[in-house]
Amino acid sequence: MPGTRHVATIGVFDGVHRGQRVLVSAARKEADRRGLAMVVVTFDPHPLAIVSPEGPPKSLASVDRRVELLRSAGADDVLVLTFDEKLQATEPEDFVREVLVGRLDVAAVAVGEDFRFGRRARGDVSLLSTMGAELGFDVIGVPLAGDSGTFWSSTLVRRLISDGDVATAADMLGRPYELTGTVVHGDARGRTLGFPTANLGWTGSPTLPADGVYAGFLSDGDHRWSSAISVGTNPQFHTNQRRVETYVIDQTGLDLYDKPITLEFIDRVRGQLTFPDVDGLVVQMHKDVDSIRTLLSA
Repeated sequence: MPGTRHVATIGVFDGVHRGQRVLVSAARKEADRRGLAMVVVTFDPHPLAIVSPEGPPKSLASVDRRVELLRSAGADDVLVLTFDEKLQATEPEDFVREVLVGRLDVAAVAVGEDFRFGRRARGDVSLLSTMGAELGFDVIGVPLAGDSGTFWSSTLVRRLISDGDVATAADMLGRPYELTGTVVHGDARGRTLGFPTANLGWTGSPTLPADGVYAGFLSDGDHRWSSAISVGTNPQFHTNQRRVETYVIDQTGLDLYDKPITLEFIDRVRGQLTFPDVDGLVVQMHKDVDSIRTLLSA
């Protein structure tokens, strides 16, 4: 990146939701107008991992997935800065001189109108504009985006997912919410019930949907199958560990153990339930699969 002028935009971009893509699009448009490359500056881990004693919020996408999504949204490159105590203590003026000018030689920077940066979040659009006039770059303040009187935000998307409203979350994300991980061995109880499941093992702290059963898809990179996804503690069998288990509909003989998969959550079918006996559970599972098959085929 050194030696090349850029148009940049800056943020955490957790989830790369529709509001964040408005910002990326503004930077992309300006870069195209100037005939320059467009770079997104983002941070890992989430700044609140250092700034907040409560720690960061649950994530909506891994940093690798964020980079993929940002590139697909229009970025030519993505600069991932390690957010640590040193970066936290960096004065906003130093951040501008060292990163935006020194590393990226920005010709323009597009940021949200509520953008804050630098030590104690002292930097804002006004300070950035003043420094841009001094150092030779333009600043584009982009209004917050949303619909129906609601601004799109990562906080709102996380709340919707945690409440089980994955359909509305998908509308704000512009795609279904995803969980990724590797298939791990479970209790193999689903197989004895006639519904063999793939148990998702994940890393990090992803946002988990509310306990219940969901219509969705499982992808192994080569195939994408309709699936019934269960999130919860499986109270029917008195387990305490929260799990994400997936039954691939109308497929037999799949061997997914130890393979990386992605789950897409389309809609919630029902909440977590317990039944008087296992037979009652099996009857409900058949109903769930029938409902999910119909929902996804539509």
